[in-house]
Amino acid sequence: MRNFAADLHIHSLLSPCAAVEMTPRNIVWHAVAKKLDIIAITDHNACDNVAAALIAAQDAGVVVLPGMEVETREEAHFIVLFDKMRQLKAWEQFVSAKRPPLKNNDEKFGAQFIVDAEDNFISIKEELLLCSLAISAGELSAKVSELEGLLIASHVDRPAYSIISQLGFVPPDVALDAVEVSRRMKPSEAINRSPVIGKFPVVTASDAHTIEDFMSGPVMNFYLEQPTLAEIRQALLGINGRKAVVD
Repeated sequence: MRNFAADLHIHSLLSPCAAVEMTPRNIVWHAVAKKLDIIAITDHNACDNVAAALIAAQDAGVVVLPGMEVETREEAHFIVLFDKMRQLKAWEQFVSAKRPPLKNNDEKFGAQFIVDAEDNFISIKEELLLCSLAISAGELSAKVSELEGLLIASHVDRPAYSIISQLGFVPPDVALDAVEVSRRMKPSEAINRSPVIGKFPVVTASDAHTIEDFMSGPVMNFYLEQPTLAEIRQALLGINGRKAVVD
């Protein structure tokens, strides 16, 4: 059992709101500099840069968990994580069918860049990613469970785009593995402000859109045997000697 320092909410330059410096290789390089063991690339409603991050991290000593940040019909954000790219690809197929058939406005929202493991430009993703999917939080939860993923409610302390800000509660059909408190406050403060948060395991992450965000963001410490979702799930529950601690 050892400590794995982790950041499970990082946006690459595929997310239109992220800086162009947020390339997979650059993220991995800075993860090494920050002494992180586990990171997750979680772009908005898409995952085109995750494979590049996995390749970039192969010899870096950093584990990249395939992931995505999605927005449901309630305008609530969720982090979805998987162990394998094949699971994420199945998830991407599901999400693609639920995105509205709209094109991104680069000038209004920002461009959505796809790059390779060497950070070379491949293409610009044309589909609108900053949007709600045509699914409820409950439907999202069911699909994540079917694909054996991990489900985290994003930035539940924020006044917008969180399940708590949108509904005031977590529906009973939404099986969360954890809730994420943003960098804006300590988890203990968030729990005091909203008792709903205290009903779930709590994590924190950088939600990085720039390298500065990433390097200055909070870190989670997971005490695990190995860096897998099954181990992280146990740590969130505090069982079998595993635990999750906010830095």
